[in-house]
Amino acid sequence: MYKLNEKICNLEPYDPITGQMKIRLDANESFVNLPEDIMAEIHSAIDNISFNRYPDPNASAVCKAFADYYGISAENVTAGNGSDELISIIMTAFLMKGQTLVTVAPDFSMYRFYTSISELNCETIEKNSDLTIDVDKLIETAKKENVGAVIFSNPCNPTSKGLDTDDVVRIITSLNCLVVLDEAYMDFWNKSLLGEVCKYDNLIILRTASKAVGAAAIRLGFAVANKTITKALKAVKSPYNVNTVTQEIGRIIFSHKEYLTKTKNYIVTQRESLYNSVAELAQHYPQYFAVVDGCSNFVFVKSPVSKELFDYLLSQGTAIRYMGDYVRITAGTDDENKTVLSQINDFCNKL
Repeated sequence: MYKLNEKICNLEPYDPITGQMKIRLDANESFVNLPEDIMAEIHSAIDNISFNRYPDPNASAVCKAFADYYGISAENVTAGNGSDELISIIMTAFLMKGQTLVTVAPDFSMYRFYTSISELNCETIEKNSDLTIDVDKLIETAKKENVGAVIFSNPCNPTSKGLDTDDVVRIITSLNCLVVLDEAYMDFWNKSLLGEVCKYDNLIILRTASKAVGAAAIRLGFAVANKTITKALKAVKSPYNVNTVTQEIGRIIFSHKEYLTKTKNYIVTQRESLYNSVAELAQHYPQYFAVVDGCSNFVFVKSPVSKELFDYLLSQGTAIRYMGDYVRITAGTDDENKTVLSQINDFCNKL
């Protein structure tokens, strides 16, 4: 009788909130959908796809559009089926079975998931009480454990806090192992190392089209690294890992630099508005809320009644992310922000 192996037999499928919700502020997606002129370009491009042909294995056009938007060289860019695929590829191919990877907590939960699937050891460094990374401890642990890689997000998901460039560089230059810097939310800050990636022989930077770019539906991510690492990434990934439809849509979106910049700034404005409003609410109810200052497209809130708040908002048709002692609320439109704030206030009045 066939039995599943130990590393997968007890796994449960990813279970996000599903169904029709009036307001979705749980997945850190962009609340801005593509405008009609860009959609028209996409429709025209899709009409001209040869669906009987395999995609471009190098995703050359979309990598070039991505590189042009960020002012880097396309020869340093590898496209993936979302940055999740690239994380999986890196852990499977760049580390050997039994090697140790260091990450921090709290951070993106999928890092630890992929280490288990790749049969790696995972050493997790708990963050300071203020949710900042203890850089010295991270470096010390990585050296002591002789690790194969270090991975963390900057700005961080879920805390929204950013690590200053000098500290990130200190991590990279202090270690001989691979450093994977996940900049999925860096569009909302201004501390990116994309333009300096070729200075380092051990750095991979991950980016995504799912946040500021507003294209979560197409599952498109990028890894940026020096020529040696990029060549290896392209050698170990699946030949046709990014489908033609995604490539064409991504190429078109990244070619609209003015639109992307304007949209990014709008999202930041909405996040700041949401943060300020939640912070004001926390002043009235300090026993229930403590807001974390951050630099992403969401607000991270500590609360002793986080589960009750999550359940109440869900009953009102609003989805946020429940994370133990915290809730994470993605910035939305003016109306969405006002509605969720009103619902939180109603919740507090019922306590």
